[in-house]
This record gives sequence, structure tokens and C-alpha cells, in this order.
Amino acid sequence: MDRFHVSTIDDNAARIAREYGLGIEIADFCWAQRIDADFEKNISAAAEKTRGVGSLWFHAPFAEISPCAIDPKVRVLTAERYRRSIEIAARLGIKRVVVHGGYIPHVYFPEHYVSESVRFWKEFLKEAPADIVIALENVMEPGPEMLADIAEAVGDPRLGLCLDIGHANCDISETPPLGWIAPMAKHLKHVHLHNNHGENDLHLPLGEGDIDCERIINEVLRLSPEATFTIENMDSADSVKWLIRKGFLNDRR
Repeated sequence: MDRFHVSTIDDNAARIAREYGLGIEIADFCWAQRIDADFEKNISAAAEKTRGVGSLWFHAPFAEISPCAIDPKVRVLTAERYRRSIEIAARLGIKRVVVHGGYIPHVYFPEHYVSESVRFWKEFLKEAPADIVIALENVMEPGPEMLADIAEAVGDPRLGLCLDIGHANCDISETPPLGWIAPMAKHLKHVHLHNNHGENDLHLPLGEGDIDCERIINEVLRLSPEATFTIENMDSADSVKWLIRKGFLNDRR
């Protein structure tokens, strides 16, 4: 049951996680304002959500920050936000952190995205904790190759990949969701689960939309058996029930 998590984009994530024996992915600090303002209040709230939950992930801030940024000051801010995220995660007893790769089409050439990301991560990891796991998530990448190239070139087991199947099914993706798995499999640490109709990022329940989530999960389990999953819905209950119906979870209630 520790393989599957619920994201705190769902206000009921903590209750659902405890009810079904799932893990939690803390998304409270995706909004960097929560790091800068009312921090102790926010971390206390996050600590309460994770109390007694065995398996945890932490999602770092992502807006206006990018490891491959052309502006050097943006790279400095990115490193600062990531260091702070690791510190916050540690306070919550979390050693696994999701970050966005930061690719923006028509802004970064693919070669620049790969080479500058590799440079950033090699430098960043020099001072990162030895037991941290960082997973780069796809958002605007057209396919899996650039992220796989980054992880391979960095060559550090602390840096892996997070496949977001909803992002892989949006109109910006040129590769169907199933086609992302094999190229990422060697470095795949984590998967974000939600559905849509092939255009916009709707974060629908797993049983709705165009993505064959059952086939996706089975393929991940086959090619990356150590990978974990997070349900990313504003209301996760229907997706949890879908996972139970499909045999991926046991209803322990």
C-alpha cells in the first residue's frame, strides 16, 4: 500500500491516506509564498497531515523557476528554492522530492535544455544530502528523451525522473503517455496519476478521460518495479476506488 500516495492538492488527502493506508505527497509548498510567509504555521499544518503516514513525497515549488534558465539570477533562485525544499522535506521526515524539469518550448532549444540542466544538477548535487532522491517531472516536454538524457548524463542515483501521465497526454506532448515509460524506465522513481481528454491538464479521476491508466500502471510496474505513484486529483476518492476495483489496492477499511 506504500506504493500509492495521495497529493495534498486534495484538501482531504490526509483523511483518505489514513482511511485506505496510503502515502502522502505534500504539495503545500508548490506555492513558494508558503515558504516565505506564515512558514511555521504552514509547516505545522503539513506535519499534522503526515503524522503517522509511512510513505511520503514532497513537491517543490515550480512557478518561475527553472534549472536551465538563461538568466543566471533565475538559476540562483532555483537552487535556493530547491535547497529550501530539501530542508523543509527533512523537517517533515521526507527524503524524496519532486521538481519540474523547467522546459519551455520556443524558449529553450532542446540541446540547451539538456546541457544546462546537466550542469545545474551536477553542481547542485555536490552539496545535496547523500540520502536525498530528486525526481524531475515532465510538464511541457514533447517527449521523454530530454529528461532521460539529463538523468543519464548527470549519472547520480539521487537524480531520477517523475512521469506525469496527465502532462504526457496534453496537446503539448508529441508522445502518447504509454510511449514515455520505456525511455524513462531506467531512471523512473515516481509517477503522477490523473486523466484528461488529450488537450488540457484537467487532473480528472483515473476512470475518466482518454488515458488507459490501467495499462500505464501495469507497464510502469513491469519496467520500473520500484517506482511509486501519487494520485493528483482535487478529489481523490474516485481514483482510490478505481484503483481498488482494478486490483491495484486492497480495501483495508
